[in-house]
Amino acid sequence: MEKVIIFDTTLRDGEQAAGSSLNVQEKLEIARHLERMGVDIIEAGFPISSPGDFEAVRRIACEIKQSTICGLARAVAADIDAAWNAIEEAAQPRIHVFISASDIHLMHQLKKSREQVHEMAVAMVVHAKKHTEDIEFSPMDASRSNPEFIYQLLTDVIKAGATTVNIPDTVGYAIPEEFGQLIKNIFENVENIHKAVVSVHCHNDLGLAVANSLQAVQCGARQVECTVNGIGERAGNASLEEVVMAIATRGDLFNLTTNIKTQQIYSASRLVSELTGFAVQANKAIVGANAFRHQSGIHQDGVIKLASTYEIIDPRAVGVPASSLVMGKLSGRHAFKERLAELGYGLSEADFERVFAAFKELADKKKEVTDRDIESLMAEDKRTVTEYYHLERIQVTCGDRGIPTAAVKLIGPNGKELADAALGTGPVDATYKAINRLVKVPNVLTEFSVNSVTEGIDAIGEVLIRIESDGVSYTGRGADPDIVVASAKAYMNALNRLLSSKKQGTQDTS
Repeated sequence: MEKVIIFDTTLRDGEQAAGSSLNVQEKLEIARHLERMGVDIIEAGFPISSPGDFEAVRRIACEIKQSTICGLARAVAADIDAAWNAIEEAAQPRIHVFISASDIHLMHQLKKSREQVHEMAVAMVVHAKKHTEDIEFSPMDASRSNPEFIYQLLTDVIKAGATTVNIPDTVGYAIPEEFGQLIKNIFENVENIHKAVVSVHCHNDLGLAVANSLQAVQCGARQVECTVNGIGERAGNASLEEVVMAIATRGDLFNLTTNIKTQQIYSASRLVSELTGFAVQANKAIVGANAFRHQSGIHQDGVIKLASTYEIIDPRAVGVPASSLVMGKLSGRHAFKERLAELGYGLSEADFERVFAAFKELADKKKEVTDRDIESLMAEDKRTVTEYYHLERIQVTCGDRGIPTAAVKLIGPNGKELADAALGTGPVDATYKAINRLVKVPNVLTEFSVNSVTEGIDAIGEVLIRIESDGVSYTGRGADPDIVVASAKAYMNALNRLLSSKKQGTQDTS
């Protein structure tokens, strides 16, 4: 079967989603998982945008060897040179050059004519070709552009050396039949199209990103640009897991394949959700909490008799744990390590001991520890690995007759102990004020939400917050059976991200 190339842009377009902010280590961790999952091309970032993004792309290019590493660049020489400087150590480097092509963009954004854009595109593909043979070109907003202009532009950038031409539905405007026809017309009207791979990059403003991508594949496109969980600008991008599993599930229709190790999909989804702070909706296809749950009696009866009556995908095929084995305080190291492996986690001995200690501590508080609890523990462990300030201790007093008070002890840089107390309108408010007195980083709390990880009165509470500093939003998450402690952990997580971002010079990215 022919292969569809999976081009993942979680670290570039995905990170542009409002409210997302990833530091270098977090981007590297996601890149490692994408490589394990078998992603063909990782668009690691937009190197010219900030020193932090440049460094993240450079680090990823130096470490990741199995996937092609791509850097994005406008059709500007400085952008292209910066992209190359960031990816030149990659085993398989690619430069992705883009420029607007629609009349609305040309007139109101670039203020240039079609002729000027055409000249810039060709010249900058030639410039990029001096650095590497693997060049991708995108005429931005292609779905709203003059078709004849697109045909000529693609013909000439391929002549100039572009090896992949990407057709973006930048604002999610296209309808599947219309977008498919555009792809067909490109194959019919671009005389040298056989010399390049045709790619598509669809946005989800009308909820059609995956449908448009699959329609394009049926019409001959052989690269799909997508993101884990479909995150990205505005309503997001085509969802990697949906595109991949549609091709895998409907092999009878597509007769195509991908290199994706689908068993890694669920853990990739959880990782990206955790690090970006964007929760996965319960009814999200493939990776949502309800994707393989059945409540209707008729459905339950059918699944018991034969799973395929109501499940078109085996949950294990995407890495969703097959068993519901419950762990407890009597569970030993071996059982816990086996469960972690089943959930897709591989840890060093030191990391395992740290997580196992946290598991035992949780098991003393809860009668049963479920898979979701373990996933929460793993996420909590990741949050504590890179910290400028560590929450050492918190004590609160509150009630309908008393004044809410919080006393906090932090471990600061160089291991210095810091402690203070504050009053507030409630225990969480008092806690945040006490932390602010110690950390002293100006910010505004813009979002605060609490969710239960599992059912039951002893469930772990997970807190998601967003804070804003200098116009940039930072996400924090924390989990604990005590919701005030979870709130404090979430706030510390957001503050540490803020501090990390400023130290790495990434505060001007969003």
